[in-house]
Amino acid sequence: MANTRQHQKHKEKYKALYSQMPEYVKDYIDAMEDNHRSPSTLFNYLLDYQHFFTWLIQEGISKADHIKDIHYEVLADLPLELARAYFKKLEEEEYEVSKYEKKTRSKSIINRKKSALRSLFKYLTTQYEDSNGEPLFHRNVMQKIPVIKEKESLNARSIKMANSIFQENSDVDFLYYVKNEYENELSVRKKSYFLRDKERDYAILSLLLGSGIRVNELVELRIRDLNFENSTISVIRKGDKRDIVTVFAEVMNDIEVYLSIRNNRYKGTNAEHEYLFLSKYKKSFSPITIRTVQDLVKKYTKSFNKGKRSMSPHKLRHTYATTLMDETKDLSLVMEQLGHTSETTALLYVHTSQEKAKKAAEALAERRKRLE
Repeated sequence: MANTRQHQKHKEKYKALYSQMPEYVKDYIDAMEDNHRSPSTLFNYLLDYQHFFTWLIQEGISKADHIKDIHYEVLADLPLELARAYFKKLEEEEYEVSKYEKKTRSKSIINRKKSALRSLFKYLTTQYEDSNGEPLFHRNVMQKIPVIKEKESLNARSIKMANSIFQENSDVDFLYYVKNEYENELSVRKKSYFLRDKERDYAILSLLLGSGIRVNELVELRIRDLNFENSTISVIRKGDKRDIVTVFAEVMNDIEVYLSIRNNRYKGTNAEHEYLFLSKYKKSFSPITIRTVQDLVKKYTKSFNKGKRSMSPHKLRHTYATTLMDETKDLSLVMEQLGHTSETTALLYVHTSQEKAKKAAEALAERRKRLE
């Protein structure tokens, strides 16, 4: 099984959180680990439990001084009104996104936290066994907390997506802008940093727009994952599965340009095990991080869009998928290239294409009105 840097970090963090948990939570996590849940999933579950158990102590619902000492009866006897109050707090509470920004949690985040607690309570009331073969307790208050998903049709989601990605040939215009125009808008100091990273950043943008791979898949690429003869790259998909992604020659050419300066500028070598994309911070060099890629995509797209909106690596992935669907009309190919196992997700790009066709038809119809 492949082991990514992100999974390794999350495994270290979740092991630290695991040690702080009550024994019944550890039992649940052990069961999830046996079911091959990823370290990232387990880490996020434990973060949710840590927040919930901390709230139980802060509100005086549990008299324990530490999370690991919270007795299971606190969960068994938790009144429905208090469970509702906790999720109400989650909805209204502001949390820190960065040093300068706070925000409230989205409905999807609240739903994820509800699902995490519902899963724990379900395990403790149906699957956990004590020495007598009985569950830890029988009353499941979290079963009474509904997970209310936002109702949105596939078409509505598709329209929303179409309005947030590159349309027509604007992805090509964007790459041209980064390669030829962006530096003209920079101060001398900023320009020196841009020129240092130009080939690397351009190769990253080219690869995202020319392959549709996820940002976590990109940062895990190693030298050995490149096949210039076949124009393919080997990536680690969700579930730690290896996959081969086909890209076009121009993308591989952009990577080759980056490789020509990589070792000299980022202190890399040609060793096959080394990570492809490297980063320099002060005097240290290391594999590029997800956050760095997210930040550079945001920076370049915001500048290209004249400061009106920025984009994420995921939007570049959507751009690639929509363009591929437009060009091939092949749903199975789109699924294969993006590593999708569900047609439902891939169908978003069909609808996006149809929405673009509809807008084009409306524009053509508007021109005909001159004949009236």
